[in-house]
Order: sequence, then structure tokens, then C-alpha cells
Amino acid sequence: MSGSRSGDLVARSLRSVWHPCTQMRHHETSPPIAVAHAHGAWLHDADGRRYFDAISSWWVNLFGHTNARINHALKDQLDRLEHAMLAGFTHEPVVALSEKLSALAGHALGHCFFASDGASAVEIALKMSAHAWRNAGHGGKREFICLQGAYHGETLGALGVTDTALFREPYEGLLRASHVAASPDARQAQPGESAADVEQRALASLERLLQQRQGHIAAVIVEPLVQCASGMAMHGAAYLAGVRRLCDAYGAHMIADEIAVGCGRTGSFFACEQAGIWPDFLCLSKGISGGYLPLSLVMTRDAIYEAFYDDDVRKGFLHSHSYTGNPLACRAALEVLAIFEDDDVLARNRVFAEAMTEALQPLAHDPRIANFRQAGMIWACDAVIDGQPGFSRRFAAEAARNELLLRPIGSTIYLMPPYILDRQDAVWLAERIRRTFDAVMEAA
Repeated sequence: MSGSRSGDLVARSLRSVWHPCTQMRHHETSPPIAVAHAHGAWLHDADGRRYFDAISSWWVNLFGHTNARINHALKDQLDRLEHAMLAGFTHEPVVALSEKLSALAGHALGHCFFASDGASAVEIALKMSAHAWRNAGHGGKREFICLQGAYHGETLGALGVTDTALFREPYEGLLRASHVAASPDARQAQPGESAADVEQRALASLERLLQQRQGHIAAVIVEPLVQCASGMAMHGAAYLAGVRRLCDAYGAHMIADEIAVGCGRTGSFFACEQAGIWPDFLCLSKGISGGYLPLSLVMTRDAIYEAFYDDDVRKGFLHSHSYTGNPLACRAALEVLAIFEDDDVLARNRVFAEAMTEALQPLAHDPRIANFRQAGMIWACDAVIDGQPGFSRRFAAEAARNELLLRPIGSTIYLMPPYILDRQDAVWLAERIRRTFDAVMEAA
């Protein structure tokens, strides 16, 4: 690559950019890909090579790169209003987006509070929960429960409710400890147990914590249906209904982290819909802006909002950042919602999901694969690798040689493709994944 356009850009990047979620020394042998342009599901590097974006660029790019509709909306908004502070001001994109999201939640949730990224949304929900209890005269409720293997972001508050050692351990001394309940991960089923049995065990674990710390727990935070960073650990909707029931019974808020699993990713627009429940706080980010601009938000119930509604400024929710409710990001999100409605995206996704699952069956039945699973537009399986180190890095490198952008989580191979694919894409994608998997396993 030395001397190529990509090589030059990579060299400059490694001299000046600290890349996220990366041990930078690994780039000595596995340099980053220098993306020059993109369209649809394809990323193209500066030397003309292409890569099929099978994980939607970290789960954000719902309708393909350089989407004509979102591009047009942003160009129009750019000539109207690029930004205005949201303290003391408002504007059409942020109002319209808040209205539309509340309507999608059947008006059970509303009053969106805006931020920039998923971890920030989690921070807001945690702070809102504890502060709402304080305003209501229950200042002792300031502890949280998360799930085993949970990941909710990497700011300090979000890490406090994260149970992923790789991210949490270096900062343990800076964090406020939370309680950890058992995960409903169906892969934990013991011989003779069903996935429903695992969920019931997890609910019993949660109830014990709520009983032991009753009067102290502010909220329980969960990723509905799929714990993504925990190797795409999946559970059923009945578990969510159980969490809602327990939170109601023991006087705790329920926080649904739908940052990765919302916006249609699990089959319904909001994952919680599949359980027939609404949380007290719902966090969105990633796909809400179609992968265009940083945007996150927290939706909450009227009762939470009213707990802060007072003449006393100290009872207000004073969290803020400079780009809260940015008009460009909100306009991109509005166009994302319009595409969902105009193109009946959820129905189209169901058709594609059937084709993708069918195309992946040879991999699903490979004896070197365990726990093939699917939820909406997420597919995952676990490579049987007997502790081989470096599997995910080797797989990602081989995938790139096969024109794929894929980044396994440990031994978990997963797909989160954009919502613009058809049956032919499914067949091609499944064949390339199988080719990649075979090459990696044969080289081990």
C-alpha cells in the first residue's frame, strides 16, 4: 500500500488521529481502511477497492451512504438554519421530531431531551431518574441495576451501568458501582432448560436485588431484546414485560437503552413494542439520524417531566451541551422517519430478513458454528474456536479481502446490514461470509 493514495492517507492518519475502540499498535500490521467515497451499501477506498458495509458503519447507517433523500433534506436545511442554542430558543426540526417520536410511542412517551451520542443519552436517563426521585422526596433512590454483560457506553456514568470488563476495569476507581442482575441470554440455557427458563431465572435474580435494595434503586437499565456488545445476546419479549412488572411492583424506573436496537433494528420501530410495554425512559441514537450526524435523545413519561416542573430552578433538569437539538441532525432524523413511513420499511425488512436467514442456513448448520440466532435485522452466531486468540481481527482482515466490512465481537460473527438490500444481496452476502469463515478457520 506504500506510495498509494490510501497508503498516504493511512500514514497521515496514524501520525495524527487516535482511533476509537482500537489498540493503536495493531495498526502496524492491520492498517485502517482509507475511505474516499461511499454510496448505498458500499464503501470505496482511495485506491478503488470496495467494501460492503454489512454492519451499517457501527449500526448507524440505515438507508445507505449518500442517501439521496437525506442529502436533499440536509442541503435544504443548511440554507435555513444550521444551529441555534436550544436554551431559550426552539426551531421546527426539533419540535417536529419530538412530536413524531411521541406519536410513534402512542404518546406514552414524550418531551424528548436531546444530546449527541448514545452514552450521553444514558447519562441523561440516569441523572433524570435519580433527580426525579429526589424531587419527589425520595432522595435515597440513587442506585441502579444493570444486567450481566451489559454495555451502555463509555462515559463515566454509562460505564457505571456497564458490566463489560474490557471497557470498565481501567476506570473502576472512578465509577459509581451498580448492582448486576443475571442476563436473560438464551445461550446460558443448561441441559433441559429452554430460553424461557433462562429468562425466568434472570427475572428472579432481578427481583432479589429489587427486594434487597428496595427504597434505594432508582432504575433498572436494559437493552431490549438484544444485548449487542455482549456478543449479540438475545432474549424474548416476555422478559421485558417481566422487567416492567417488577419495576412497577418495587417502585423503580425502567430505562430502555434502544440506542442500537431501536429504529427498526429488531423488527419493530421501538424494540419495547414487541413486549407491549413502555419504559419510563427510552434512549435512542445511532440509526435515528441515518448515520449522518451525531444525535441522541431520551424520551420519558409525563410524570417524570412533571417532577421537574417547578418555580425552583434547582428542581429543573439543568443538563445541557452546546449542540443540543441541532437542526441539521434533527432534519436528518425527520427524513429517516419519513422514509420509514413512505417505503413501509418494517414490512420490507421482514421480507429481506426471511431471505437472509434462508441464505445463511449453510453457515447456521456448520458444526464449527454454535447458537445461530436472529432478531429482526440482526443475525449472529458463535464460532467454535477453542480459545484461539485474535479471531475477530483475523476475521475482519479476511472479510476485507472478500469485500466485506465485518467486525466480530470476540468469537461472535454478526450482521447488521442497512435496510436497502434485496434477495440477491442476501445470497451474495451469505456466500462471502461463508468464504471468509472457511478461510479463517482453515488458517487457524
